[in-house]
Amino acid sequence: MTRKEPRMIAISSGKGGVGKSTVTANIAVAMAEAGLAVGVVDADIYGPSIPRMLGIGAGKPAMTPDEKVVPAQAHGVKVISMAMLTDDDKPAILRGPMVTKYLQMFVRQVDWGELDVLLLDLPPGTGDIQLTLAQAFPLSGAVVVSTPQDVSLKIAQRGLRMMEQVNVPILGVIENMSGFTCPSCGTVTHIFHQGGGETISRDLGVEFLGKVPLDPHVVDCGDEGRPLVQAAPDGPAARAYRDIAAALGGGGDGAAGIVTPFDWHPAEGRGQPAPVAAQPDGPANRLAALDHDASGLMLRWADGAEQRLADRDLRLACACAKCRDEMSGTPLLDPASVPLDISLTRVWSVGNYALGLAFSDGHDTGIYTFKALREMQGAEMEDV
Repeated sequence: MTRKEPRMIAISSGKGGVGKSTVTANIAVAMAEAGLAVGVVDADIYGPSIPRMLGIGAGKPAMTPDEKVVPAQAHGVKVISMAMLTDDDKPAILRGPMVTKYLQMFVRQVDWGELDVLLLDLPPGTGDIQLTLAQAFPLSGAVVVSTPQDVSLKIAQRGLRMMEQVNVPILGVIENMSGFTCPSCGTVTHIFHQGGGETISRDLGVEFLGKVPLDPHVVDCGDEGRPLVQAAPDGPAARAYRDIAAALGGGGDGAAGIVTPFDWHPAEGRGQPAPVAAQPDGPANRLAALDHDASGLMLRWADGAEQRLADRDLRLACACAKCRDEMSGTPLLDPASVPLDISLTRVWSVGNYALGLAFSDGHDTGIYTFKALREMQGAEMEDV
C-alpha cells in the first residue's frame, strides 16, 4: 500500500510578535481533537517556542532502529523542535547551510508515522528558512498570520507575495489579536484597529480564515503549556481556532499538477513523474506532464499549453550566478563553450515553482522557474 503524504501547511507571518506560534499550537490541538493525525515542525530554528506552549519538557528525543528521530507528543500532536535538541539557555548559532540541514532532518528524518496534516511554524520574515522549505518540500499551502495593525498588514502582504512567487497556494489570512473583550464588562476594545485582515484578503483575492480575539488566559496558557482551546474551550478565541482548524483540515491541496518531489534521470528511464490530466481552466503555473527525447524537453502545463525546449537552448538560458550576472542580468556564459550535442541528464522538482536541470557538461546549479520556462520560445508541438 502506498503511504499517504500529509498535507504540509506553512504558518507564516511577515513580522514577529503577531502570535503566530500561539496560533499554530492551538490550531494543531484543535485539529487533533477533531480526529486528525497532526504533526508540527517548529521551523523557527533560532527562537523555538512550540514545545513550551504545548507543555513538552526538556530531554533529547529517542531514535528508532533505522535512525529516525522520535517526535515528542502532547495533546494528541507530534512535535519536533530545535528546543528539544539544545538546552534552554543555549542559543542555536548556525549558518545558513546548517539551518537547511536541520529543516531537512525535521521533515524527512523524523518518525512521523501516518499523518493527515504537518504544520510548519515558520519564523517571521521572507528569508532563508522560508525559501528552503518552499524549494525542498511540496507545500500544500501557506497561512499568513497578522494583527489588524496597518504596519503588520503591510508586512504580511509581502509575505503573501513571496509565497505566491514560489507557487505556494495561499490558503488564507488569520487576523490575530482582533479586539480585546473585557472579562468584567464585556466591552470590546480594538487595540490594533479592526477589519484589516478582511480587507487585505479581499484585495489579494485570498480567503479570510477568521479573527482570533485577545484572551486574558493566553499568556498563562502559553507559559504553562496548556493550549487555550483546552484551557478555555468555550471562549471566543477557542471557537475561532476550531473554526480555522476545520477550514484547514478539510481542504484540498489548492493546486493541480504532477506529484512532487521527483528526481528524474531521462537517459536511465527512472524517476519520471506520472502525468496528470490537463484542463482548459487548470493553473498555468503547474506542470501536468514531462517527457524527453532527442529533440528536447517536452512540457505540458496544467492549462493544456505545450512546449518542447531544446536541451542546448535550456543550457544557454541558465540564470544561475555562474551563467548570468546577478545584479545586471548580463549573460556570462559564452555560447561557443556549450556543445551542440549537449543533453539533459537529470530533471528534479524545486518546490512547487521550478525545475532543477543537470546537463552532460556537468552543469547542475540552475533553477528554472515555471514562469521563465513558459516564456521560452520552443518548437511547435505536433504529436504529444
